[in-house]
Amino acid sequence: MPSALVVREEGPVLKRRKLSATKQPEPPRASRIFAPYRTLGLVSPTDVPFTSIPLGKTTFQITTSVGRCLHTYDLRKGLHLTFMTRPQTPGDITATFAWKDRVFAAWGGSSAEGEGGVWVLKRGKRIAELERTAGMDEPVRQLLIFGSWIVGCCSTRLEVWKSATYEHYTTITSSQSRAGQVSETLSGVLCNMPTMLNKVLVGKQDGNVELWNLSTGKLIYTITPPKLHTGAVTALQPTPALNLLAIARANGSVVIHDIRVDKEIIVLNQRSPTSTAITSISFRTDDRGAGEDGRKPGVMSTAGPNDGDVTLWDLNAGGRVMGVLRNAHNPSSTVRGEVSGGISRAEFLSGQPLLVTSGRDNALKTWIFDETPFSPIPRILHSRCGHAAPVTRLDFLPTDTDGSDVVGKWLLSAGRDQSLWGWSLRRDGQSTEISQGNIRKTAKKLGMLGKGLDLDNRASLEDLKAPEITCMACSLNRDGGMGASTGGGPVWANVANKKGNAKSSDEPATGWESIVTGHKGDKFARTWFWGRKKAGRWAFETGDGTAVKSVAITPCGTFALVGSAGGSIDMFNLQSGIHRQKFPSPLTPAQARKQKLQQANLSVTDEITIAEPRTFHPGEGKHTKDVTGLIVDSLNRTVISCSLDGTIKFWNFHTGVLRHEIDWHPMTAITAAQYHRTSDLVALACDDLSLRVVDTETRKLVRELWGCVGQISDFCFAPDGRWLVAASMDAVVRVWDLPTGHLIHAMRLDAPCTALAFSPTGEFLATAHADSVGIAIWTNRTLFTHVPTRHIGDGDVLPTSLPTASGEGGEGLLAAAFEDEPSSSFVDNDDEDTASALPVQTEQLTAALTTLSLVPRSRWQTLLHLDTIALRNRPTAPPKAPEKAPFFLPSLESGKPNTSAPTLVTTTNPHPPNPPPPSSRILPSRPPALSLTSTLLHTASLTSNYSPLLTHLAALPPAAADVEIRSLDPRAQPSELVVFVRALTARLRQRRDYELVHAWMAVFLRAHGTAVGGDAVLAGALREWSVEGRGEAGRLGALGGYCAGVVGWVRSGR
Repeated sequence: MPSALVVREEGPVLKRRKLSATKQPEPPRASRIFAPYRTLGLVSPTDVPFTSIPLGKTTFQITTSVGRCLHTYDLRKGLHLTFMTRPQTPGDITATFAWKDRVFAAWGGSSAEGEGGVWVLKRGKRIAELERTAGMDEPVRQLLIFGSWIVGCCSTRLEVWKSATYEHYTTITSSQSRAGQVSETLSGVLCNMPTMLNKVLVGKQDGNVELWNLSTGKLIYTITPPKLHTGAVTALQPTPALNLLAIARANGSVVIHDIRVDKEIIVLNQRSPTSTAITSISFRTDDRGAGEDGRKPGVMSTAGPNDGDVTLWDLNAGGRVMGVLRNAHNPSSTVRGEVSGGISRAEFLSGQPLLVTSGRDNALKTWIFDETPFSPIPRILHSRCGHAAPVTRLDFLPTDTDGSDVVGKWLLSAGRDQSLWGWSLRRDGQSTEISQGNIRKTAKKLGMLGKGLDLDNRASLEDLKAPEITCMACSLNRDGGMGASTGGGPVWANVANKKGNAKSSDEPATGWESIVTGHKGDKFARTWFWGRKKAGRWAFETGDGTAVKSVAITPCGTFALVGSAGGSIDMFNLQSGIHRQKFPSPLTPAQARKQKLQQANLSVTDEITIAEPRTFHPGEGKHTKDVTGLIVDSLNRTVISCSLDGTIKFWNFHTGVLRHEIDWHPMTAITAAQYHRTSDLVALACDDLSLRVVDTETRKLVRELWGCVGQISDFCFAPDGRWLVAASMDAVVRVWDLPTGHLIHAMRLDAPCTALAFSPTGEFLATAHADSVGIAIWTNRTLFTHVPTRHIGDGDVLPTSLPTASGEGGEGLLAAAFEDEPSSSFVDNDDEDTASALPVQTEQLTAALTTLSLVPRSRWQTLLHLDTIALRNRPTAPPKAPEKAPFFLPSLESGKPNTSAPTLVTTTNPHPPNPPPPSSRILPSRPPALSLTSTLLHTASLTSNYSPLLTHLAALPPAAADVEIRSLDPRAQPSELVVFVRALTARLRQRRDYELVHAWMAVFLRAHGTAVGGDAVLAGALREWSVEGRGEAGRLGALGGYCAGVVGWVRSGR
């Protein structure tokens, strides 16, 4: 390692420092708009098996790995998430083991991550680390703790530590590894026998099992396989009977071996042609479950990564299969393609009739055995799951008619695992998969859960689910909630009913479906109940029999629209399931004859003016290619559709007749559309990597946004319609400001973003990424900070890390509210907008209008809730006292040298400096200078011009404005309280800064409300302000009521 002497211009030579040969990469700059918060939907997405430990006599704690973090669940609380470990490990976790009240986690060791280590965690916090050894460059595949030993099994050696001090004891290397015959000799499994002291059994790649003495580091004995070519040892598990060991090998065989006499007792699954490798063995220890009545001991479970089945064995009388728990988890990825699956571990809990399983399908499940009536196959008790394949679609639930606090709480997601999930951003335990019916019951009727089915020919439970969801739409206005009656009947009952009205149950329904989804390669659009979290009654078929490409629901929640790959658009009634309309509407024979006659007359006459807009007749205007987007306006008057044929069509909602058409062919094709209902803007993604925005009122193009390098995977509007956020396959998320058309922000992520959604409240942004089953949640910093709208270039793209599973490094929603000044990672040197945060003053258009201020909404909202914000962010522990410095060092508190230390007398200046003159005891001291706010208040009381005062107050940050209002002096002449109230009253008369004036008055009354009763002048000023406020509020209320009445009349069918 090179080194150098660092020499200063003045002073002694500094200490030698090591210089790195390679330049360290700079840490990624933080995004100034979106801050990482946390990742949802991760339960058990890795190959690392879970680990469990009893917590007293009442419950068990089960810990799973989610990458670089551990999740701990409480069994008694229904697998409630109890702990998430922090900090995250430097590398991916490779093995875990729960011992006493601690969890040991091995991480790293691969060639890509460098050397690894083992951390000790307690209640989600890191408390210690095992001593690292030189050359620990192999990942620890399994951890084992017993007695005074901690053993880690690598691919070629065993690492041994002392459990009392965490010191490294020794490294045990097999004889083949020392001879250099093979690079990988150990299979990564080990166990200990309860009756053997300091002994450990290790499985090898050649099928042998070695017995080692950890204290002496010597090999004691080797158990050889019964025959050659049995494969590596895949599982080792001691039985409840003494000296018996269960050994599983790669050929699928399981042997119960007596290690005391080296003799095979039972050989299972040796001649089965469909045997798969078994990596998990467990024994039931409650002395129940075997025999005809289930009252004998001797039950063993086996499972492997190649399928999702758990096999249950009765070891009495030579051993037999007593039952198979089919499809406990998804099959492995080799069977299901992109869907991860297979069982990583199946374990009986000690002394309980409970079986716990986890798999790579991101699921953790508990199963219970019924004793009365006896059943050898368990039933599901609890489950904690997530997506088993990458997420492809995201959408926040819209608000309902009641305007409850459900807004922004629920997130819908669809993945390649053919599932639809609802995620709660407030409580993880409320997240659930929306049911597609009793899949296991249907599979049992079809014989898919039988015992005699071959693995290669046996269908999976996933085959009974609906295909992968490609598009979805939601409206909660007609959803009946959790307690609503759905009308009964089977799910998607009208799939086979191609013609005629849909049939439903006679049971009356108090609400109907609120979600419609389109599926990959399927011609049916399916409905779902959100309140009941179950599949709906209808499956709507496209008019031309081609696959569904887009869906939409009207704002009222009554009708669903389905667009197909052939260009047809059909509308169905969600309450009855009846087909209501086609776009374009089909022609009757009379209309066809009339249209043919009109075309004949038109061809004869030559009086055709090109300037006149084209008139479309019924039956005209059908799309020629895939319908990629469907939109219904707020009044149910217009249907907007876009297609790969490059056209945007505006249809009459009631008649199905085409009104207007925008044709961009052959310039571009439209791949997707998003609608912002408040501003009536439609954003369209095109295949030329551009985003185009169309105003639906004027039906004209208003913006063209460029900058995406790869294919646009998803995009959405911000809730206020000011931004357009888009993700492309170059792993960059971009934000455009629509009023200016500028690209104001871009962040480069670790993986391409495949789907994104903005919460209706504007608080969160959710993103899904390629090859990830988790959903990243970001907080919106702009609710409390100013964001410049300066256009950025390619060099301003910020590399940003994704949110972590534990939330470490995440930023809460209110964190940006307490930043006095923007940090260096958020500020650009050439950004003039950030340097000046003063609101721009504009002239009022007319005195009859009531206008709002240009102050960002986050400022006056923060001003109203400063007390709440301070209460939430107060420190949890008192500050620690600083440690005492040595006597010879100067004190940091006073800034002066310690007088107790000896001082040096210098002779360079024989004349000491003159002391400051003493203050006069007769003349009074000069009064303190007035603050700027007090000066402006005094000037306003003399001139009656309150604009400079209010402009100054509007420019202050929320905390400073709060201090200035609280510091108003009632003893001044004239009273500053009275002048301040008169200034607010004058601004109300001008009908300006309406929301800011009320925010200031709320803070004023909260701070000085007690002084009103003793000051008649102040009470009169407040009474005058109240009269002005009530008058203005009444005027605005009357105007709002008039507008609401007009809109209601227009929307009504009468």
